[in-house]
Amino acid sequence: MAARFLWAVRRRMQPLAVHAASESRGWLHPFSTATQRTAGEDCNSEDPPDELRPSLAERALKLKAVKLEKEVQDLTVRYQRAVADSENIRRRTQRCVEDAKIFGIQSFCKDLVEVADILEKTTECISEETEPADQKLTLEKIFRGLSLLEAKLKSVFAKHGLEKMTPIGDKYDPHEHELICHVPAGVGVQPGTVAFVRQDGYKLHGRTIRLAQVEVAVESQRRL
Repeated sequence: MAARFLWAVRRRMQPLAVHAASESRGWLHPFSTATQRTAGEDCNSEDPPDELRPSLAERALKLKAVKLEKEVQDLTVRYQRAVADSENIRRRTQRCVEDAKIFGIQSFCKDLVEVADILEKTTECISEETEPADQKLTLEKIFRGLSLLEAKLKSVFAKHGLEKMTPIGDKYDPHEHELICHVPAGVGVQPGTVAFVRQDGYKLHGRTIRLAQVEVAVESQRRL
């Protein structure tokens, strides 16, 4: 009984002896208060407190804010360039429209100048100094000049899409014809058709620019 009691006391005293020996040699037990205090002090000296360190969510928000700010700057530059390009296009278009208004008939006027030359040469054939014997020759020159002038005008009109309408015999169309009066329908003339043209009408590229003044044939009892 006494031997068992002594064995138990020795077993309990053995860890204390080992701990005392370690302290005497300068060693610290890994679970001792001094060791824990030293480890805590070391951690505090290297890292800031947890409440001062930014969280992962805050870091992510900052990175996202920087990215969005860069995108906004990029979009702003693109918008400014687009506005500048649009303004330049508007100015060029406006300039083209103005030039088209001024010089749109340049080619037509150039061809008319040639007609004016023919007319001028024709009028030069008539002068007060012309002898009576030369009147027949003068009339012949005038006729040739007028014939050449008419042919040139027709060529110019055809070149620029200007067409003279020939509505005789066609059905009356208020979009192309201006009714002047009614005339009795003659032999071979259908009522409601154009019997006579007082003034020619013209179309430019298929669009009527001047109505033809016409007389329309009707039955005798419907004459106005």
